[in-house]
Amino acid sequence: MATEKVEKILELVEQLNLMELKELIDAYKEKFGVEAVVAAPVGAAAAAAAPQEEAKEEKATFTVVLQGIGEKKVPVIKVIRQIRPDLGLKEAKEFVEGAAKEPKEVKTDVPKEEAEKMKKMLEEAGATVVLK
Repeated sequence: MATEKVEKILELVEQLNLMELKELIDAYKEKFGVEAVVAAPVGAAAAAAAPQEEAKEEKATFTVVLQGIGEKKVPVIKVIRQIRPDLGLKEAKEFVEGAAKEPKEVKTDVPKEEAEKMKKMLEEAGATVVLK
C-alpha cells in the first residue's frame, strides 16, 4: 500500500499524456542522474494506440513557396537570384512575376534551417512566403 503522497503523485502522473510523461521521465533522469523504469498508466496504453498529432515527427525538409511579391518586385528578384543562381535575370524576373499571379515553388527538399533563412530573406524583400 502506497503512502498518501505517493498516491497523489500517481494520480497526477495518470493524467499526463504521452508527451508529458516522456518529459517527466527525462526530467527525472536529469535531476537524479538515474535511468527511470516507468510502467505506463492504464490510460496511456489506450492513448498510445490512438493516433497522436503531438507525437508526429518534425519535418526534416521543406518546400519554400513564394506566394506574393509585395509592392516592389526588384528586391524580391534580387533575393530569388541569390537563392536560385541557376536563374538568369530574365528568368528570375519571369519567376517573380509569375508568383504574383499564382504561388511558385522556389526550392524543394530544403533543410529546415536553410528554408527558414530563405523565407526570412524573401520576407525582408517584401514577399509573402510559406514553408510546406
